[in-house]
Amino acid sequence: MSGQTQRLNVVPTVTMLGAMKARLVGATRGHALLKKKSDALTVQFRQILKKIVSAKESMGEVMKTSAFSLTEAKYVAGDNIKHIVLENVQSAAIKIRSRQENIAGVKLPKFEHYSDGETKNDLTGLARGGQQIQLCRGAYVKAIEVLVELASLQTSFLTLDEAIKTTNRRVNALENVVKPRIENTISYIKGELDELEREDFFRLKKIQGYKRREIERQRINAKLYAEEQLAEKISLQKGVSMTSAHNLLSAAAEKDEDIIF
Repeated sequence: MSGQTQRLNVVPTVTMLGAMKARLVGATRGHALLKKKSDALTVQFRQILKKIVSAKESMGEVMKTSAFSLTEAKYVAGDNIKHIVLENVQSAAIKIRSRQENIAGVKLPKFEHYSDGETKNDLTGLARGGQQIQLCRGAYVKAIEVLVELASLQTSFLTLDEAIKTTNRRVNALENVVKPRIENTISYIKGELDELEREDFFRLKKIQGYKRREIERQRINAKLYAEEQLAEKISLQKGVSMTSAHNLLSAAAEKDEDIIF
């Protein structure tokens, strides 16, 4: 991109000047709104980032606890615990549903876990290890909750990141390309209109000068015609030539006297 911002190719008229000013107002308002949207998304982005860091820190502890509880359950109940669990499970007790949350016009996906029906303690009545298996189950349920929360935060994080990049590109385009181009176009139209106004003023001055010269010429012609008629009248009344009549008129004009017939 060159150092000097280009202008739009428009016809320099008063109507186009008004249209460009309206476009500049709209671009300014759009830039302000997009800037506020970018700031709001950035605040939400930082909040989600803090939650992700906290969730990841807690996830390590939760996964470690659940893995240790599984080891304890296997130690107490034996290695056949897997087959017993699979035989007693008919459907998933914990399910996940998704919804959307609107943040400054950006729809963020949210995942929530919920229990489908009551949790049955079928494994509690086992000959040995029932209580430990229930503790292991509770540890893994907590791990699932943390994973669902982390997945929701991570998805929202990526969506917000892309939305912030898009919004910032639009803000930069309005600030560095669109608005300067419209402002340059307005300056160009104003300059052209001023030039046209100067040309019209010069044209009017020339017309007025021509009219004044025409009026002066007509006045002189009328005066000469009147003098010619008067000289002819004097020549007929006094019986002198036209030259003598003109001389009499000139002498009378110099003395500022009226000729008596």
